[in-house]
Amino acid sequence: MTGYWTAAQPDEALGLKAYTNVRLLDPKSKLDIVCDSTGGLLTDGKRISNIGPNIFKNGIPKNAEEIDGEGFCLSPGLVDIRVQVREPGYEHKGTIESAGRAATAGGVTTMVCLPNTKPIIADMSQVEFVARRARKIGLSKIYPYAALTKDLKGEELTEIGILAEAGAMAFTDGDRAIANAQVLRRALSYARTFNLLIVQHPEEPSLVPPGGMNASETATRLGLPGIPREAEIIIVERDLRLVEMTGGKLHFAHISTGEAVDVIRKGKARGLNITCDTAPPYFALNDQSIGNYRTFAKLSPPLRSEDDRKAIIAGLKDGTIDAIASDHTPQDADSKRLPFTQAESGGVGLETLLAVSLDLYHNGEMSLLDTLGKITHVPAVLFNLSAGTLAKDAAADLMLFDPERGWQVKDTDLVSKAKNTPFDLRLVQGVVMRTVIDGRTVFQHEEA
Repeated sequence: MTGYWTAAQPDEALGLKAYTNVRLLDPKSKLDIVCDSTGGLLTDGKRISNIGPNIFKNGIPKNAEEIDGEGFCLSPGLVDIRVQVREPGYEHKGTIESAGRAATAGGVTTMVCLPNTKPIIADMSQVEFVARRARKIGLSKIYPYAALTKDLKGEELTEIGILAEAGAMAFTDGDRAIANAQVLRRALSYARTFNLLIVQHPEEPSLVPPGGMNASETATRLGLPGIPREAEIIIVERDLRLVEMTGGKLHFAHISTGEAVDVIRKGKARGLNITCDTAPPYFALNDQSIGNYRTFAKLSPPLRSEDDRKAIIAGLKDGTIDAIASDHTPQDADSKRLPFTQAESGGVGLETLLAVSLDLYHNGEMSLLDTLGKITHVPAVLFNLSAGTLAKDAAADLMLFDPERGWQVKDTDLVSKAKNTPFDLRLVQGVVMRTVIDGRTVFQHEEA
C-alpha cells in the first residue's frame, strides 16, 4: 500500500476543514449524494459540523482549509470488530502501531481487538493499556475485548462487570470456542444482567484435527486432515438453545458455512438475541485456494466449499449476516513457512477489507451503500461504538476512496508487519485515498 502517514497533531491545529467535490455516502441515513464545490462536508476540530449538497453555496468559511475530493467517495471510516494486534507479547507478529498503519491505509478508523495477547486482556490494567497505547500512537482508535474465561481455558469466568466498567467492549475467548455448554450458559446469564455481549468462535474443538483444512475431496487429494463443516454448525445450533434458555446476547464470529447461516436465520426469525459476522475470505475464496499447500490460505475457520461461499453471500444480502470483519491475524514468516499441517492459521486483512468487500458491489450482489454498511454503521451499532456515520456532531472519522480503481494485492507491498494475506496476487478494486480520524488526516495515498 503506497502512501504516507501523519503524526498526531495538537487539537488546536485541527481547525475547520471543508471537503468538496465528493460523493457523500452514509449507510446509516442512506445518504448518497454527489456534491460539487458548493457542497460536501465540514469538520470543526474533531467533529462533523455540517454536511449536505449546498452547505458551501455562499463559499466555504474563510478560515477553513478546503480539501478537494476530486469526485471520490467520502464515507465514514471503516469499523473492524475482529482484529489481533498482537501487542503485548507477540510483537514479532504485529504491534499496535503496525496495526494502526495497516488499518489507516485500509480506511479503518475503529478497531476492536481480541484478548489473546500475552498477558491476556483479562484485567483492568490490560484493558486500559490498549486504549492508552492507541491514543498515544494517534492512528486508528482501538477498543479491546476482554477474555470471557480465565487464561482462555473455557472453565472459569472473568470479572465481566468490572472489565466492562474499565472499557471492555465485549467478551470472548478469541480464536477458542467456549466448548463447555454450562460455562457458556453461566456467561450468557451473567452478561445479561449487565446487557453485555458475548462473542463465540463457533467451532467444536473435538472435531478439529491439528493442521487441517475443510473436509473435502481437496483435503483427501492433498492428504490433509479434514475439518468438517459440522464443527461450526454443531456449536451454532447448541448455542442458540443456550441463548433461548438464558435470554442472553450472543454474537457468532467469522461464519463460514451455509448451514450455519440457515440456522442463524431461523434463530433470528424466532426472535433470539443473536448476531453474526463473516470475513472476506469466506465470501471471496473457497478451499480450492489452498492450491499446492498454500499456508497463506490456511485460516481458522478454514476456507470452505464453493457452495458455502455462495451461501455466505446470500446471508450477507438478506441481512442474516450482520457485518463483515477483517479477522486480521498476523503471523510471522517462520510460522507460515512450514508444512501445511504445522503452519499457523490466519491471514492479515486490514488493508484488503475495503477492496475485497467491494467485490460484493462490483459483482452486483449488493449496493455500494449496503456493502459499506456491513463495515461501518452496522458493526458500530452491534458493539455500541460512536462511529460509522456522517451525522452532524459525529466524530470526524472519515474515508475518502475511489471504488473503481484497481490494484493487485502483493504481500510484499503490504504495510502490515506480517505479510500473510490469503489474497496474495488477487486483482481487486477500491483504493483508499485519505483516512481522517477525529478531524486529522492520518493517511494519504501517494497520489492524493
